[in-house]
Amino acid sequence: MTTPTKDIDETAPRISGKTELVEWFEAGCKPKTDWRIGTEHEKFGFTWKDLKPLPYDGDASILAMLEGLRDTFDWAPIEENGYLIGLKKGGASVSLEPGGQFELSGAPLEHIHETCNEVGQHLEEVRQIADPLGIGFIGLGASPIWSMEETPIMPKGRYKIMRAYMEKVGRLGRQMMFRTCTVQSNLDFGSEADMVKKFRVSLALQPLGTALFANSPFLDGRPNGFLSYRSQIWTDTDPDRTGMLPFVFEDGFGFERYVDYALDVPMYFVRRGGTYLDASGLSFRDFMDGNLSILPGERPAIDDFEDHLSTIFPEVRLKRFLEMRGSDSGPWSRLCAFSAFWTGLLYDDAALEAAWELVKDWTEGEREALRQSVRTLGLNAPVPGGRTLQDLGKDVLVIARQGLRARAKLSVSGDDETGFLHELDQTLASGLTPADVLLKKYSELWNGDLTEIFKDQAY
Repeated sequence: MTTPTKDIDETAPRISGKTELVEWFEAGCKPKTDWRIGTEHEKFGFTWKDLKPLPYDGDASILAMLEGLRDTFDWAPIEENGYLIGLKKGGASVSLEPGGQFELSGAPLEHIHETCNEVGQHLEEVRQIADPLGIGFIGLGASPIWSMEETPIMPKGRYKIMRAYMEKVGRLGRQMMFRTCTVQSNLDFGSEADMVKKFRVSLALQPLGTALFANSPFLDGRPNGFLSYRSQIWTDTDPDRTGMLPFVFEDGFGFERYVDYALDVPMYFVRRGGTYLDASGLSFRDFMDGNLSILPGERPAIDDFEDHLSTIFPEVRLKRFLEMRGSDSGPWSRLCAFSAFWTGLLYDDAALEAAWELVKDWTEGEREALRQSVRTLGLNAPVPGGRTLQDLGKDVLVIARQGLRARAKLSVSGDDETGFLHELDQTLASGLTPADVLLKKYSELWNGDLTEIFKDQAY
C-alpha cells in the first residue's frame, strides 16, 4: 500500500468539481516513448534463530533494517509521528505493509532488464543489512506458519483505521492486511481509448496471472486448501472496493466512469497535520461538497483524492497508470517474469489486440467464475470455449513473447526481454503452479515440516 512521501499541503487549491478529477486522470496519458514499467513486490521478514516475524523495533527488526538501508545505502527517511516507516531514493521507495511486510516500490523504468537489475540490487542491499542481524526474507503470497496473534503491527496511522473498519465489511480483511504479500506491475497508457482496452484485457486475464504466480498454499503451518490463499482473501475483504469491476466492460467506459466509481467507494481517512483522521465509511462526494462530518466546511485537495484512490483495491486499479494486482509474491526470477508478462501483452499494439481477441466475448459471469475457480484449480480452471487456463495461458504467452520481441529492448549483452518468460514456459508446460510445486515438496521432501520452506525459498 502507498506510503505518502509528503504531507498534505493544506494551502493547496481545493477540487472544484468532478471535471477536475477526470482531467487529473487524463493528464496520465503519455506518448509511447514515455511509457515506463514500475514493479512493486512485498516480502516477509523473519529471524533465522526462531523463524518468527520481525517486530517493528529491536536488535533484529524492521526498524533495524530501515536504519541500516538508510545509513549504508543513502536512502532518505520517511517518518510518521517520529517513527521511521519508509525510505525513498531515485524514484523508488521502501515501505511497510501492516504486518511488517517489506515492500520495494520500484522506480519507473524503460525495460525489464532495468527492472530485474533494480530488484536484484535491492535484494542484495537487504541481504547486506539482514545477514549480520540474523534476519531473512521470503517471497510468498501468504505467511506460512505465523498466527495473527504472532504477527506484529506497524506504527502507521492508516493501518489502525483500516484494521478497525475491516471487521465491519468482510471476514478476511485483516488476513489481507497482515498475512499476505503481492507483486504488482504499474504500466502506462497513451490515451483514454488505450487505457480502456488495456484495463479490459488485464482485468479479464488477471486470473491467469493469479494461476501463473499462485504461491500461497500454506497457512498456520499446514496446507490451506488453496493454491492462492491470497486470492481467496480478496474475495471476502470489502466488496465496495475490490473485485473484477464489471462496469469497465460496459459501453462508454472511460475516465469519468472510473471517477464515479471512486467517489462511491467509502473513505478510510483524511490526512491533516501529519495525522490520519478516521473517515471510515464516509463519502468522498460529501467531502467535495464541504459536508464531511469530521471536517465540516472543508473541501478536498487533489492529494486527498490521490490518498482515496490508494484505498481502492480491485484486481486492476487505475491511477495515472494501471496497476496489475492479482498475483502472489515470489522469488526474484518470478518478480522479473511478472512485469515481463504484462509488459509484453500491454505495451505492443499488435499484442494488445491479439490478447483482446482472446477475451472480448467473455461475459461478466464467465470472468467472475474464472476468478472464483482459479484460487483452487490453478491452471486446471476452465475457461470459456471448453479449454483450461493452461491452454489459454500457452496462447497468451505466445502473444506476450511476440510483444516483448517487437519492443526490441536489449540488454548490454544484446538479449531482448523474452528470456524473462522462460519460467512461465516451464510452468505452463508442466501445468504446475508454484504452489503445486511447494505442496509436492511439503509432502515428498519436507515430510510435512513446513519450517523447511524458509531454507528452500528465502531470498
